[in-house]
Amino acid sequence: MKNIILFFLFVFFLSSCMEKVIHRQIISLNGIWEITKTDSMTAIPSKFTSCVEVPGLVDLSRPKIDSQDSIYNNSVYWYKRTFTIKELSSPVVQLKINKSAYHTWVFVNKKLVGENLYNFTPSLFELKPFLNAGSKENELIIAVGCRNNLPDTVVNGNDFEKIKYIPGIYDDVKLIISGYPFISNVQTVPDVINERLRVIAEIVTKSGPAETEVSYIIRETVSGKVVARGSLSPQNKSGANLERVDFTVNMSGCRLWTPEHPFLYNLELTTSGDYSKTRFGMRTFTVSRDSALFLLNNKPYFLRGTNVCIFRFFEDPQRGSLPWDNKWITKLHSRFKEMNWNSIRYCIGFPPEKWYETADSLGMLIQDEFPVWTGDKGGFGKFQGRISSKQLAAEYRNWIRERWNHPCIAVWDGQNESVNDTTGKAIKLVRSLDLSNLPWDNGWASPVSENDAIEAHPYLFFRYFDGKNPTEGGYLKELFSTIRLPNNDPNEFNPRPNGERYHNPVIVNEYSWLWLNRDGTTTTLTDRVYRIVFPEAITNDQKFEACAKNTAILTEYWRAYRKCAGIMHFCGLGYSRSGQPRGQTSDNFTDIGMLTYEPHFVNYVKPAFNPVGLMIELWEKSYKPGSEITIPVHVFNDIEEEWKGSVKLSVFSEGKNLSVQNTKIILNKFEVKVVGFKMNMPLVKGNYQMQAEINYKGESVKSYRDLKIE
Repeated sequence: MKNIILFFLFVFFLSSCMEKVIHRQIISLNGIWEITKTDSMTAIPSKFTSCVEVPGLVDLSRPKIDSQDSIYNNSVYWYKRTFTIKELSSPVVQLKINKSAYHTWVFVNKKLVGENLYNFTPSLFELKPFLNAGSKENELIIAVGCRNNLPDTVVNGNDFEKIKYIPGIYDDVKLIISGYPFISNVQTVPDVINERLRVIAEIVTKSGPAETEVSYIIRETVSGKVVARGSLSPQNKSGANLERVDFTVNMSGCRLWTPEHPFLYNLELTTSGDYSKTRFGMRTFTVSRDSALFLLNNKPYFLRGTNVCIFRFFEDPQRGSLPWDNKWITKLHSRFKEMNWNSIRYCIGFPPEKWYETADSLGMLIQDEFPVWTGDKGGFGKFQGRISSKQLAAEYRNWIRERWNHPCIAVWDGQNESVNDTTGKAIKLVRSLDLSNLPWDNGWASPVSENDAIEAHPYLFFRYFDGKNPTEGGYLKELFSTIRLPNNDPNEFNPRPNGERYHNPVIVNEYSWLWLNRDGTTTTLTDRVYRIVFPEAITNDQKFEACAKNTAILTEYWRAYRKCAGIMHFCGLGYSRSGQPRGQTSDNFTDIGMLTYEPHFVNYVKPAFNPVGLMIELWEKSYKPGSEITIPVHVFNDIEEEWKGSVKLSVFSEGKNLSVQNTKIILNKFEVKVVGFKMNMPLVKGNYQMQAEINYKGESVKSYRDLKIE
């Protein structure tokens, strides 16, 4: 009898040991889906007439289900595909749609699973109760609506310079299959001073509190080298079946993440039923209240960058499937880095998640802007007036929780060019969620904290669009002979009651007003500017050169006087619409598929963004022959090391060097110096070019000015 009991105990023990441990599976549902459209949500359609790529937009359907010039109103677009799950015993089956618009409904096997009104943050749905038994095939239908039918209590992505608002599932779709305890969210909080990483993980248990051991491994992403490992149990219960693990890992000797050296780590968490992997970088990004500068890893860091208006690019005639082409995305960000840019504002909306992963890997800091743009006073009430701060905070919360582990994220940007109280109140409700305490930007509304940033859009050339003509002294003297503070910002639209300026660091992330379409034609916002300021620019090539030269001058100007902590060209990627309906802005490519820059743009603007740059302070419209003047040349150093070299000033006529002067200079880290060159103007009347030049790491860096002698 004793032997029989022992035998059954052994069998029970063996069966317990052999019980299957369920770990996470990620099944991508990207690919070709069926698609059709209806005029309402009254019933699931029985026929699907076209196919479309996911992720993408509905205008990629084949055969097309809309006309080429459609304005997307009132329709509902239905996506369909099937899937099977071999291990249906898995207790957790989630559908994650990274981003889709506008208003998303999910059906499995003809039953409504749920809906999500939000359009710029992920949708998560529990599918388990709706799945067929066994390994039977399941039908998945995702329906998306049009923007005009959104309730006015959610963010709708208003953009005064867009027309179509094309719906679609515009980011990845996947199934997450796992067991309990289920790792539902992870936040990594780097501490670069003490070389530690804080980890907060939310663990969902099957039913009620349970003893849950969590193990962790931290590896270098590229090499796979293990730098830390351990295990622990949850410290507190956040709810009936939600536990919270909060622990700190020693990262002694860690390598920091910067745009110049984007070093990445992977955090792997494991429970008895789940496994997750989170990529992160050891970096901090904060504000120096003393200097009104940004601090990257506790050291001053100047932002030099550009903008991406992804939702405008969605309306570009040449867009196609480029935003979802991994090679194209990588090349785009690499081309940005070639322009000496270290940062991007993802402007008035978020690109697909792959873009953030690319910025992490290649090294670009991101000002991540929520798609709220309503203009000055009264605009918010008109375009988003029924959104409460509590409702907006719910959307902000989903956004932050999705993106807080990306080392590329530097600034949470709550809105663009809007004056209101709602966004600031919403920021206050959610900012404590981000334990890295990154700065926020609040558009034209007042900054929420002294530790936040403010954005300025000093469009100096706007005055010519607005009806003014250049003064007799010429546009350069009119615009640049005065040292200005950046305007078109909260100081102008939402000033302090006492009239004192905000002391927050300023990001000049829009500033040119010189846009040309990719074919060299002017936009609706620049027709008048080129006509009255650059009448000599007749051909499109001449317009391109005028645009590039003056964009470079503007860039040098805002950098030389250190009135801002960052400067971002507008824009690195947008639409280009020279045909009807014409566009308002554009980027600086001539071939968007090949990502070929307009050559003048590279020649003039790339040096203007060099980490060590220079500016010729020469603004007069013309000079008398032989006149003696002093030419100030500003040399500015954005890097944390001394730079020394020679500054050369030359005058050219038809490519021939007529005069040259050299002077040696030493710049301390982050220093600006002005070098004065005394010279006599040429004796012969005519048009000349002046060029200041330095050498930075083997590359010639130049500042140019046209010189007229008369």
